[in-house]
Amino acid sequence: MSYIPEIPTLTGLDYAKFFASGAACCLLSHGGMVPIDVVKTRMQLEPQLKKLGMVGTARHIAAEEGVRGFATGFGSTAVGYFFQGGAKFALYDFFKKELAEASGSYENAVRNRTAIYLGGAAIAEFFADILLTPLEAVRIRLVSDRKYATNLATGFKRMASEGGVKELYAGFVPILAKQIPYAVGQFLVNELAHEAVYRQLSPEKRASLTTGEQTTITLGCGITAGFAAAILSQPADTLLSQINKGHGGKGSAASKLIVLAKQAGPIGLFAGLGPRMLMTAGLVSSQFYLYSLIKNALGAGKGVEIHKD
Repeated sequence: MSYIPEIPTLTGLDYAKFFASGAACCLLSHGGMVPIDVVKTRMQLEPQLKKLGMVGTARHIAAEEGVRGFATGFGSTAVGYFFQGGAKFALYDFFKKELAEASGSYENAVRNRTAIYLGGAAIAEFFADILLTPLEAVRIRLVSDRKYATNLATGFKRMASEGGVKELYAGFVPILAKQIPYAVGQFLVNELAHEAVYRQLSPEKRASLTTGEQTTITLGCGITAGFAAAILSQPADTLLSQINKGHGGKGSAASKLIVLAKQAGPIGLFAGLGPRMLMTAGLVSSQFYLYSLIKNALGAGKGVEIHKD
């Protein structure tokens, strides 16, 4: 394959820095959102709480379990998204570069940028989910059944001993159905939103953006991408919560998805969308901001940019 000068050369050390930056930003962002995620998951799993709304459900949890109830599953979330986030961000930059090079020229990469964003996000998320799935299964079980285990270690040990690898990865197919649309919304919409903003700026203005202006653009595009990610992945997120609670009967993950989707109906599949949109907007915007900040602090190489001017 011929060398394409417009596409940067990245080393293994650069990708290690990408991984560290992605792991840190996802650990911080997902860890901070655990209370909202607890409310969202409980609304999905307990029909009587859906009528209470986000605030009502939060009050119910506080009354029944105290402040500690909002931290349920924190360990699983922190560890799971540390590894998933590192893999997702590093692999997205890796596959975006590989797909851009496979296009044959920088110009072709720009023309095919939407497919490159889609492909890079989907492939990166697939491998990242191999790391995330067992920890997400434990997290959901801890949130849905407060008596199941006391923490991540005991929950993981119990699930592994009682159900083995099969139970730990029972949600792999639905988590792919959730996380791949999520990643596509996150990365694709963020890239296109940045492109739309930059098109409105002259080259001189773009080169002279202040740190505050760059931060505003990053957060604004991230919020837009977060809304898209939440909407695209919400149905599968609801089904994943149900499967990890043991619903759906027997059979393959695909058959369980069909059964649960029929039971939930269109309205049920989007239960908890409001709080999840708020959560995801905060997650995605903070992740892109922190990722850029940490990556620059570590002195990582610049990733591929194939925006159309």
